[in-house]
Amino acid sequence: MRRLTKLLATTLLLTGLAPLAPASASTPNCTTVAVTAPAGAKIESVDAVSRPEHCEITVTLTHADDHVKVVVGLPLTGWTGRLQGVGGSAYAAGDTGAPFAQAVKDGYAAVTTDAGVLDGLNTSWALKNGEIDRTLLTNFATRSVHEAAVIAKQVVRKHYQRSVSYSYWNGCSTGGRQGYAEAQRFPDDYDGVLANAPAVNWSQFAVATLWPQVVQGNDEHVVGNCVLEAFRKAAVEACDAQDGVTNGIVDRPDRCGYDPRQLVGAKILCEGNEVTVSKADADVMRKIWDGPTDERGRSLWPGLPKGADPVWLAGTIPGFPGPGFPVAAQWVQSFLLEQPGFDTSKLSYAQYRDLFRQSVREFDGVIGTSDPDLSAFRRSGGKLITFVGTNDQLIPPGGTLKYRDAVERRMGYVNDFYRLFTAPGVDHCFGGNGPQPTNALGQLVDWVERGKAPATLTAATADSTRNLCPYPRTSRYVHGDPKAASSYLCV
Repeated sequence: MRRLTKLLATTLLLTGLAPLAPASASTPNCTTVAVTAPAGAKIESVDAVSRPEHCEITVTLTHADDHVKVVVGLPLTGWTGRLQGVGGSAYAAGDTGAPFAQAVKDGYAAVTTDAGVLDGLNTSWALKNGEIDRTLLTNFATRSVHEAAVIAKQVVRKHYQRSVSYSYWNGCSTGGRQGYAEAQRFPDDYDGVLANAPAVNWSQFAVATLWPQVVQGNDEHVVGNCVLEAFRKAAVEACDAQDGVTNGIVDRPDRCGYDPRQLVGAKILCEGNEVTVSKADADVMRKIWDGPTDERGRSLWPGLPKGADPVWLAGTIPGFPGPGFPVAAQWVQSFLLEQPGFDTSKLSYAQYRDLFRQSVREFDGVIGTSDPDLSAFRRSGGKLITFVGTNDQLIPPGGTLKYRDAVERRMGYVNDFYRLFTAPGVDHCFGGNGPQPTNALGQLVDWVERGKAPATLTAATADSTRNLCPYPRTSRYVHGDPKAASSYLCV
């Protein structure tokens, strides 16, 4: 037992998590438990399966004619007393793969849900008998992650004969949006929420990210992938040194004044052929960076940040269905137009703007996740950490920054429970050439359980470190080794 406890403590130390006392010296049997359905739902079945590292209990529930699965992973040994909710991506509400397995490995009881819908890029569930399936949309938007938390806490208590000590949410993209939905609507579900690159303001972002395709269709000018990349490189080169060091990163894309017309006339090698950048190319790129506008040219939503890869939204991606970002295209096709086969690249500017307003009008209260009032979450003692990559090419970070600003306008000073960090040079959730968080969940645990608020998020690349600063501050190179975090200050 002492050897097991020592091993557990060492493992948790390496993952940045301080150990809580194990639930018991013996391993509970992997058997089904009695589960009480959340209000408005009915339990259809409870099944238990022994896995190599954990006991897996699947609870299936229904609200009408849906069938929602909630999967709970219970470590066979070394449970820390913590629960971790695992988020989804795109149109998938959860993930029983690597993130779920990692949570169990780290000593958490893990929970995730499929919300009764399908995989990440399949919205065939959206329409039923020609109308939007409101039951499944509600599940995907908010209900299922809440019910998963309620069910998981029951399962844990009956399995280990001990209640959860602390509960945490961990998600990115759709998982990030789900974390914000929990903080806004069900503030007692989780003590700590790690919600990165969140798809908040879904009603706006899911239409805004179609803008690059709409621009090219209406201007009757398609910019090739290699020319799009040339514009990105030129912007990085122009604005790279603004943070005091030249390292291929634009730390504040919103302050990068690079004008794409500066590249007109340049010769670009595209798949062995020389291409000359045209004024039409530059005009399209400028509109993509500026973001969607209304009839008077006023901004509807932030555009793609300079430095982010424009090919994902504006170019062609092998293996992706049709033109445009699939999450955005499917939102417009299935939920706004209710025409799954519609070619969104054919939208006129007028149609596009009407759809943008329709999305906000009809769905912001359902899936927008944009309520700036987090006072109930603050009162519950909850802590919220988010990081967004400045090079996020799928959910441009401007929407998250706007949300954070709205929370501050509503609530005043909020750093006592809610901290947002920008990650210069980082893509959507991960990737890119910027430093990425190395222990964000561990720092959240420290904040919740020991009151140690993160002044910065520790971050690194393969060969460098550079801590992430809390918004609105950004890191600036001061002196010393540019690859060492100690050479930067938050200003």
